[in-house]
Amino acid sequence: MLISTPALILSSRQHGEHGAVVRALTPEHGLQAGYVRGGRSRRLRPVLIPGNGVQAEFRARVEEQLAALTVELVDSRAPLLAEPLPAAAIEWACGLTVASLPEAHPYPRLYQALDGLLRAIASADSARAWSPALAKYERLLLTELGYGDGTDDTGWAIATHLLTGRLAELMQARERLVDRLRRALP
Repeated sequence: MLISTPALILSSRQHGEHGAVVRALTPEHGLQAGYVRGGRSRRLRPVLIPGNGVQAEFRARVEEQLAALTVELVDSRAPLLAEPLPAAAIEWACGLTVASLPEAHPYPRLYQALDGLLRAIASADSARAWSPALAKYERLLLTELGYGDGTDDTGWAIATHLLTGRLAELMQARERLVDRLRRALP
């Protein structure tokens, strides 16, 4: 397997002394996992931040094997992590996506929507400009995964259908974001 594609970093966790296992959303191959050699290094750690856009290359001998992943930074969202509201939005959107999607199923509309949302968060002057895009992304995710048209209470639908069991803890990220949005947007 060889996949060379743009990707959005959704999660990164350390593996071993020097590496990292990264999960990224690609436009044509969906959610993909890969091992980044040296992923804990000073050079790569800032690249593997959730929300960053990268050019990724996944290599594996067979599809069942965890791919070796190399990445090149294209869009850095790292400066946004110093701001509480954008950081909470990125944490929620990436966490929701990685927890909800099955591996290797293409969701091109979700990729485009998440990329657009991250770009809106990065370029907007305030949360007032990007918060509607976040709500639309939640509804689109529910729709793409077959949970209706997403017009009902999205928080309830996400908690009931997507983030059950041990994934329920992720709803705390949404609650923090909603709380911050309420304080920032009177």
